[in-house]
Parts: sequence; C-alpha cells; structure tokens
Amino acid sequence: MAGRGYPVHPLAPGGKTPAPNCPACRSGRHGASKCPCHAEGGWCHGFHAATTDLPTLRRWWATVPDFGIGVSCGPAGLVVIDVDAHEVSLPDRDGLLPGIPVDDRVDLTGLRSGFDSLALLAAYRSRPNPCEDTSTLRVRTPSGGMHIWYRAPRGGPRFRSSSGSSTKVALAWQVDVRAFGGYIVAPTTRTDAGVYAPLPGSRVPGVLPMWLIAELARTGHILEGPGPGPDPAVTVPRPRGPSRGRRGGEGALARLLDEVRACGISPSGTAFSEKLNRAAFTAGGLAAAGHLSESAAHRLLLEAADHARPHQPRRNRLIVEAGFRAGTARPIHPRGRL
Repeated sequence: MAGRGYPVHPLAPGGKTPAPNCPACRSGRHGASKCPCHAEGGWCHGFHAATTDLPTLRRWWATVPDFGIGVSCGPAGLVVIDVDAHEVSLPDRDGLLPGIPVDDRVDLTGLRSGFDSLALLAAYRSRPNPCEDTSTLRVRTPSGGMHIWYRAPRGGPRFRSSSGSSTKVALAWQVDVRAFGGYIVAPTTRTDAGVYAPLPGSRVPGVLPMWLIAELARTGHILEGPGPGPDPAVTVPRPRGPSRGRRGGEGALARLLDEVRACGISPSGTAFSEKLNRAAFTAGGLAAAGHLSESAAHRLLLEAADHARPHQPRRNRLIVEAGFRAGTARPIHPRGRL
C-alpha cells in the first residue's frame, strides 16, 4: 500500500479501529494536533499519523506484528464506497436516496441493506451497479458488507467522508463514503470477526466513474480546495491545430450543453449534475485533442450550468472542474476530423 503512495497506519490487533499509543491518546485527553507522539514517530490518532515512510512502517509492525492495516483515504487519492448490510429498520422513502424522491409505485419489497439502495441508485441513473464492478478493487467485509475502492480524478475536487445514516450528507441509505477525513481497512487485514477479503476482479482501484462523481457532487460530498495533484504517469497532449478546429470543438459540445440548459425548466429530477459532468468530461477530451481551448470550455460550461441552476454557482464550478480534469486524460477527436 505504501509503495502505491497510500499512507497507512496501524489498527488495533483483532479490530478495525486505530491503535492507540501514548496514555493520553488512550484516555482521549488530547487531540491529534497536540499529540507529541507524531514528532517522535508514533502512531497515535489513526489516519492523522498515516505515512508512506517504509522505515517507520517496518518499525511499527515490528513492534506489534498483529497490527491491522488502515489506509488514509484522502491523502491516498481514494474514494471508497462502503456498503453496509446491517439489520436495521428500513427508513422512509425519502431517506433511501437523499435528494431523490422514490415514488410510491416503486415496490421496495426485499430492500434490506446498502446493497439494495446502491443498486436502486444505479438503476435510477441507468448505470452499472458498483457492487458488480470487476474493473476496480472490491473487498468483502467480515460483516457481509463490501468496500468498493476507486481513485479520485487527478487534479479534481476533494471528496468528504460521510455516513449512510446521515441526514445531512449521504450518498444512499447504508452506503458510507470514505474519503478525506476517513480511513478504510486494507484487504487481507484479519480481525476477530474475520478477514477483509478481496473479491474476484481487479486488485487495484479503478477511476471513480463520472456518474458517481456527479452523485457525490449532488449530495454535498465535495470539499473546498484542490484534490490530488496531476498524475505524472498521464501525459495530456497540448492543444494543437487551428482555431477552426476549436470552433468545431464547440459544435461537438453543443448538444450536451443544450441538455444542461434544458434542465433549467425543472428545479429537480432532470439529472442535472450527471449531464453537466458528461459535458465537462467531453469538453476536457476535446481540449486535450486541440479542438477547444480550456478557457472557452469553462466559459461555455459555466454559462450553461448557471443558466440551469443559477442558485448554485459554487457547485456548478466544482462539477465542471472535476469532469473537465477527468476528460483531459482521454483526448476526443470529433468524427470527420475538423
């Protein structure tokens, strides 16, 4: 994990909670910012002590070989969808998919866990169920849940952690989000309840799908400030070609911008965030291939977004920036080569 650039920290042997260190840390008498253990290379306060320094990690695990492994999601550039399967009562329909009304005609028979609510969200958006996404790392938890690991878009926004039972910021009922301000248990960690076991499919996190980026933006999971920096392994071609090609790029983007503007007719229920994210991703690809300038792309996207949702300029900007940055990794050439 550390070799991949994921800061890690010890978990208490047999458990999934961070391992305490000094007596003051154990008793909760001070916070992470006041803990002297960090300066001395200690492991106090969970993800606040997470590091990729191999000598430090070797020393920690030599001291307590039975430590579990926690990964600090935010600094690692990870967004992990934590699907729970707890035996709890079903909430009201409005609590299943925050911000999305579930019609009374929808049969909820058999809906019992986060697996069901996440599948419902994916079906509502006509997207593949993340629980079945074999292109990314998926981990079965000892309690019967699932961790779905994704990489946040490089240079995009930072995402916040949340609980699926929250009444303020939540993706879906019994679906937690682990990002900045949170950690995730690494696969192969053994607890008293069982092992966190990787499932068949990819053993590395895939890129966070665009539709989930849009959903996280819609549900208030975006923090202020930039996310992880540019990935040095990804080369984005410099814009090239004549201005005629850039005007052609605007034409290729026009239909998607019209779909964004059309959302202004209705305040909700039009998949605005998803449509804006799709347009921004396409604009990023056109800019990377030299068919559209970055300044023109942002101007067109924000004009369309603010026309449809003038009351949320900050959220519009964050969706545009996230989608555009993700799109630059995949240059797009309009059909017919302009």
